[in-house]
Amino acid sequence: MDKKKRTRFLIVIAIILAALLVGVFLTADPLKEEEPIRIVMKDAVLHEEAQVNFLGIRPVNPAVISAYTVTAIIFVFALFTRLFVIPKFKHNPGRFQLLCEQAVGLFDGLATSNSPHRHNFLGAYVFTAGTYIFIGTMFELLGVMAPTTAGGHIALPAPLADINGAISMGVFSYCVILSGGIAGNKVKGVLNTLKDFSLPISMSFRLFGALLSGALVTELVYYYITTSFVIPVFVAVMFTMLHALIQAYVLTMLTALFYGEVSETHTEASSEEQ
Repeated sequence: MDKKKRTRFLIVIAIILAALLVGVFLTADPLKEEEPIRIVMKDAVLHEEAQVNFLGIRPVNPAVISAYTVTAIIFVFALFTRLFVIPKFKHNPGRFQLLCEQAVGLFDGLATSNSPHRHNFLGAYVFTAGTYIFIGTMFELLGVMAPTTAGGHIALPAPLADINGAISMGVFSYCVILSGGIAGNKVKGVLNTLKDFSLPISMSFRLFGALLSGALVTELVYYYITTSFVIPVFVAVMFTMLHALIQAYVLTMLTALFYGEVSETHTEASSEEQ
């Protein structure tokens, strides 16, 4: 019986592979004829041609639509959870309550371990930033289509795959770190934060480069007809999930780490020296 199942499984796999090979050899390659790979990759980064009309006001980068959509999804979900779900939480948590507590505990523990002296606001921020990065990156997998000003359609990308979105997240995280320096050490905290002037640049380009690399690799794989069957699905899912997890952790970890450094008071150390 096991041999029969194994034989049937191998036959199905062989049929699927044969169908893919037939598709590779019989399907034309219109992308190469209409648009070279250089233009495809450039437009994936800059979106000069594939822009979306925003509320009939002006054409914008499709990542702007993604950012507003992800923000609306998170806001509505958080509002619904706060009004209708959290009041029904019990002492013995269910699955959803346990998931929420684990997520909050993860980021709160991250803030507490890196900034034990001042971590209330930091915990709330890293939770919000990590959630936005994760959901915003996973949003790309939904494949939501939007009409472009050129007459075609484009799948909405991750909000942080646009350099403007990545810079905004990096600068905002830097401002949170700066606020921790002001709250903890006043002018000295500001000076300590301003010394790391390259921090928002590194945060921004780390986010942008990581998320954009997945999109470019997927575009590259999908462009060539010999690899445009099935393989782009695995590549897109793998890169998207890895980047969603890794980048959410990296940015929140760096923010918590630098926040703890600049907000730490040095009164005890100075008294010991005296």
